[in-house]
Amino acid sequence: MKICVVGAGAIGGYLAVMLARGGNEVTVIARGVHLAAIRERGLRLIDADGADIARVAVSATANIDEAGRHGLVILTVKAHQVEAIAPQLGALMHEDTVLVPMQNGIPWWYFQRHGGEYEGLTVKTADPTGIIARSVDPARILGCVVYPAATMVSPGVIQHIEGNRFPLGELDGTETARVAEIANVFIAAGLKSPVLPDIRAEIWLKLWGNLSFNPISALAHSTLVDLCQHPLARDLARNMMLEAQVVATKLGRTLRVTVDRRIEGAERVGKHKTSMLQDVEAGRDPEIDALVGSVIELGRLTHTPTPHISSVYACVKLLSQTMAMEKAAVRVSPLAPPTAM
Repeated sequence: MKICVVGAGAIGGYLAVMLARGGNEVTVIARGVHLAAIRERGLRLIDADGADIARVAVSATANIDEAGRHGLVILTVKAHQVEAIAPQLGALMHEDTVLVPMQNGIPWWYFQRHGGEYEGLTVKTADPTGIIARSVDPARILGCVVYPAATMVSPGVIQHIEGNRFPLGELDGTETARVAEIANVFIAAGLKSPVLPDIRAEIWLKLWGNLSFNPISALAHSTLVDLCQHPLARDLARNMMLEAQVVATKLGRTLRVTVDRRIEGAERVGKHKTSMLQDVEAGRDPEIDALVGSVIELGRLTHTPTPHISSVYACVKLLSQTMAMEKAAVRVSPLAPPTAM
């Protein structure tokens, strides 16, 4: 299959390598030194211990208009970056192109093909101007939830930390030939890609961790296992997740595991820095609104109080503002050893 990965960062780069190894014709949209490295040396994938998994040659460009049309477009830029490129995505698509957005949090399309009283409602935190919804036909979209953890360790080099599961589902819950076809493409590339009848419930399950672990880890500069094993931080995450569960339930979603099992799963990931912590340490704009603000928005929509989520949201938004004003990254640095007297 001819596939374009828009945003060849950690997850996009991991997918590009796996799909290219699976025999697909892959093009990536990348920028700067990362793009230059991909063009010169290909995309390299290493495992959690640093051992090589694969190095593949893929087509690479910074310009969406130059990439051509594809049967599958995978959108792996962060949620707050979609708005800027949404009007350009049509250049990648022909009549039958399928778009698989892979943003964390509540996506812009959440209420598209949803049914019921909220059908077609705009999620303002994900699509504040409505330009994404106007630019992308919801009939093209397959929902997807991203479970793997990965990081970009240097230009052109992606490290896979753990996981390979990418559940897919039609937005209206139907079983179609196209969702089965895309799932089979993923499976043939060595990924797990079950087709789910309720992809939104799976979004909430993943979001449980994103809305709590990401901002807490960014504020406390702690890895997943450290956060989960700290009693006060674990309780805070649990309370945030319970608030979100009430919102999800009011929107008709039933989560398939308990809050405690979700926390235990995160703890097993180990010394992994969340994407928001990685962004804060690198001085990048952290992905706050889609992961946290969107839940507060849906809380207001469903008349659900979210005091724990709102408090953490306020703190991490202030951190983001401070970073932007100071043009600074924030990270923990070891202290110099004391000077001998």
